[in-house]
Amino acid sequence: MSVDGWNTVLVLGGIRSGKSEFAESLVTDAPVVRYVATAPEGDPEDTEWATRLAAHRARRPGSWTTEETTEDPRRLADVLESAEPNEMLLVDDLGGWVTVLLDPDHQPADDVATIAELAEAIRGCAARVVLVSPEVGLSLVPTTPLGRAFTDALGAANRAVADACDAVVLVVAGQPVWLKSVATATEPSVPATATAPTAAASPTVTSLADAEPTPEVQLPDVLTHTPPAIPTQEPGNAWAAPTMALPMVSTGLVIQPGMELPMPDEYAGPQAVDRLTTLDVPGAGLGVLDRVVGFAAATQGTSTPAPWGSVRVLLLHGDHAGGAAAGTVAGESARRAAQARAGQGALARLAAESGASLQVVDTPAAAPIEDQPALAPEQVESALRYGWRLAEQAADAGVQLLVLGACGAGTEAAAAAVLAATAGAEPPAVLGRVITDSGEIDDAAWMIRCAAVRDALHRTRRSSRGAKDILAELGGGDVAVATGVLLGATARRVPVLLDGPVGLAAGMVSRDLAGQARHWCLLADHGGHPAVRLAADVLGLTPLLDLRMDLGEGANALVALPLLRSVLALSAALPVHPSLTGTDDTDPAADEPESTDPSYADPDLTEPDSTEPDFAEPEPAGPGPASTGADEQPATGWRAG
Repeated sequence: MSVDGWNTVLVLGGIRSGKSEFAESLVTDAPVVRYVATAPEGDPEDTEWATRLAAHRARRPGSWTTEETTEDPRRLADVLESAEPNEMLLVDDLGGWVTVLLDPDHQPADDVATIAELAEAIRGCAARVVLVSPEVGLSLVPTTPLGRAFTDALGAANRAVADACDAVVLVVAGQPVWLKSVATATEPSVPATATAPTAAASPTVTSLADAEPTPEVQLPDVLTHTPPAIPTQEPGNAWAAPTMALPMVSTGLVIQPGMELPMPDEYAGPQAVDRLTTLDVPGAGLGVLDRVVGFAAATQGTSTPAPWGSVRVLLLHGDHAGGAAAGTVAGESARRAAQARAGQGALARLAAESGASLQVVDTPAAAPIEDQPALAPEQVESALRYGWRLAEQAADAGVQLLVLGACGAGTEAAAAAVLAATAGAEPPAVLGRVITDSGEIDDAAWMIRCAAVRDALHRTRRSSRGAKDILAELGGGDVAVATGVLLGATARRVPVLLDGPVGLAAGMVSRDLAGQARHWCLLADHGGHPAVRLAADVLGLTPLLDLRMDLGEGANALVALPLLRSVLALSAALPVHPSLTGTDDTDPAADEPESTDPSYADPDLTEPDSTEPDFAEPEPAGPGPASTGADEQPATGWRAG
């Protein structure tokens, strides 16, 4: 079940109702779409039918793949059962499927059993599925036996499929009416432990100390559709409310250069840093980590920011072909992504230890940039919208901080190419050394990567350096989706913790689309990567730490997350220094009356009369020095700006 409540949907509608167009709008942002055609070709002399089929084909993007099941109705169930979790299937339509089912040349022994097999295949399908079917039950009963057989079979198929699907929508005159929907998304449960996180997305492990192997859990990616319903915001959660309206077309969001997205609160950040100087802390206080307090204050809109409670890690998985992937083991990135989905590996364990949920997102694979564009323009548009939806749905789920990471072959070279195109960097200066699995330095692979980036820049030397052109020519699917995530998070006022070359490359590209995005980003650690160092300098993001860990993108951020939370909790809980309040609570005798008797002696400073310990009754608990008054925030909540 996807986080917005449904993974399979049936779209019903009459003739020319717009049901197919609506179904296509549900899948337009998915990176991988397989169109399953069920309608027979028909009579070659029937030009009107041929025109209908041609119109359907013309609407499909070139990135979609098409599969036909017209020769064998039972094959549709096989297609659904064999679909992968990262796929999006669009089946159009069940009317054509029933037509073939009733054809004497193709009809199976039992059409009722075939319909039941289809419903079971939908229930067990690992992919996301949108099915289209005509609704003919509102018309008159046909006068011919063949017509009645068709309507009866189609009605039975629609009822069985509707029962198997998570959601059902009826399209009337182009207007969708949801007949069946899921109000609340169903998430995999987490075993109750002392450290089990309460997360909005699908956490897969609960504790780093849990050494027992966990069963593999398939976590479907976020299912996107256009436009999503905006839930009613709670009064105390106004910081996560939508702040703008983007242009919309039938295919979804229009992401274009020069968008005006919100900026963090320009007053709350400096006020929070100034407030730190008044707190009762020794020495220089928080040091460079005061920037964390200022960042959190600006993005939360309050001078007393609270620690981030709900955190979601987005791990973008997408490979780059050609020389960019030199020195990598084939299939290694897919293994890492599968490992994270199963709640295993370094990133998943760190996420669980930090109480963060982890979502693996498959992105389109990129072509060899030295020979051809990494993505087609329509793929770039789809990837940008897909990333935006990921951020939107995280905000709708109450996520307060996004951690952006990536795993894929060739990601470092693609990020270096983006930096070279946007910041004028030389490829050798921003490409890190290639380290093999055995820990050895592979200089030959490093030179191949440099050559691939050099050839790609030469190939695109006369191309436009606009954001979308850079993503299409050099960036690839992971950088494009990451860019969409940054833009969507900015629009919904959700801060992003960056880690690794892909997120920083996305930050560079996002400047042309919305310059405000970089102000919602925080860099915990540069990881010793030259591309991250350069991009951070250009974007004005000063790394907080220098751990030089190399556990993959996202790991440095998760290691730093508990420290950042502790800093925010400390800054919110510490009292004002007594010298600024006119009282000195540190002197226990401050409230005692001063004695004028010279024989009076402090009993704590005199020798005891006996060796027996003197146990005093404890004082009743009362307000301690941790109380900060009206500005104090609970450690687990947010305060609306």
